[in-house]
This record gives sequence, C-alpha cells and structure tokens, in this order.
Amino acid sequence: MGTLEGKTALVTGAGRGIGRAIATKLAGEGARVVVNDLDPGPAKETVGDIESNGGRATVCAGSVTADDFPERFVRTAKEAYGGIDIVINNAGYTWDSVIQKMTDEQWDSIVDLHLKAPFRILRAVQPIIAAAARREREAGTVRCRKVVNISSIAGTGGNAGQSNYAAAKAGVTGLTKTLAKEWGRYNVTVNSVAFGLIRTRLTEVTADGDATIDMDGKEIKVGINPDLLATMERSVPLGRAGTVEDAAGAVYLLCIPESDYISGQTLVCGGGFIV
Repeated sequence: MGTLEGKTALVTGAGRGIGRAIATKLAGEGARVVVNDLDPGPAKETVGDIESNGGRATVCAGSVTADDFPERFVRTAKEAYGGIDIVINNAGYTWDSVIQKMTDEQWDSIVDLHLKAPFRILRAVQPIIAAAARREREAGTVRCRKVVNISSIAGTGGNAGQSNYAAAKAGVTGLTKTLAKEWGRYNVTVNSVAFGLIRTRLTEVTADGDATIDMDGKEIKVGINPDLLATMERSVPLGRAGTVEDAAGAVYLLCIPESDYISGQTLVCGGGFIV
C-alpha cells in the first residue's frame, strides 16, 4: 500500500519536466492521477509511464487558461475516479523581459497562467470538496485533502527580467495563505512550493542562447548559457541545480499524511539558496 492509496490527484503541466515527475511520484505512491498538459501527446506519454508501472491515470489535455478548462478538469476527475483529494497547480513557463521592454501580452499571459488559472481551478474544485467534507462530517469520518500551488524563489525575492513571473508567483503566496484560512473548515491543507534552480527544458544549457519552444502559439526563448548556469549553481549551497525528482519530492512531502497539520506555508526547494 502506498502512502496515497485511494487518493485522486489533479496535476497541471504534467506532460514534461517537473509536472511529469510529480504525477509519476504520486502515482507510484498509489494515487490515481488526472494528467494535464497543453499537448495531448506528452500527457498520454505520462499516463503510459504511470500505467506501465502499475498505476492509474487519465488525460485531460488543453490550456489551463481556456475558459472551459477548470470545469472540464474537475469533471474528468469525478467521472474517472469519483472525487478529488489532491490538486497540484504546476503548469507554467516564463516569458522574460526587463520592464521597459515587456509588452502587455507578456504580462497578461504569464499572470493569467501562473495566478489566474490556479484561482479558477480551485474555484471549480470548491463545490466538490465542500460536499465531500460535509458527507464525511455527517458520517463521522475524517479525510484530509491537499492543495499544493507551485511558486518560485522569483516570487519570494524577485528576479531581474521577470517582473511578470515574480509578481504572479508572489500572488500565488497570497492565494495559498488565503485558501488555507478559507478551506481549513473542509480539512484541506493549502501550501506552496517555491522552486529554485531546477534543471528542465526551460533551463537547458544552450551555447548560442537562441533555443525556443512553442507555447500555445508563442515562440518562447528558453535555455541558459553554460557559463551563467555554472555561476548560478555555485550560488547554491548544495553546489548543483535540482533535478525534477528533487522538485517532485518536495511536493510529495506536502501531500502525505505526515503533513496533515501543515497549511498556509511556502516550502522553498532550492538546495539551500536563500534570497
């Protein structure tokens, strides 16, 4: 029996990188996972990985910023597994510029993705968990549910060139602390994990600095110059960037029964780096 046996988890942005590591970690501990990604292909690959290891998972592809997404995400979980126990708001990317060069589109896209989308998903989840909590109270049973919102050290200390991302991630902290107070009556813990330097496709080493990825029709510059990455790693007390498995482990800590009395907190997963 895994520590999350019988639980249902929703994970956004789970087709690649940190999100995939989170989904497979939770599934490996017994959770049934609703896997979201912008693209169906990577989401199906994650589900395939989970199922090949004996787990259970289903796909809910599409942009988390789409008008109909929150209700569709919740409906998928209810129809497939009957309820919701864990929500991980992970989907995201960065679109950087110094403020005098940042466009309204850059600002709106990043704030909508990192802050408005989690808000809308959690708003859609509320009736489900409220009804479940009421039934459990009437039956005299106790079940603790979990929300983990993904933040960043950019949100705790700022980062040059990321006013949009830093502002959104700082907002995640406010959202997290507020819902911890609102949802305590449902026996739901609400926390966030602020990642430091984690190796993903967004931080891959690129010699020329010209690497891009397509994000919902936008060509977004990604990658880090190897000299810059080496400098960044030297600033981390543990001497290295984190892996996606490191990141998933931090999220997992806030999903297990041992963290049932921890709520409204931001856990920094940064190898000891403090801003």
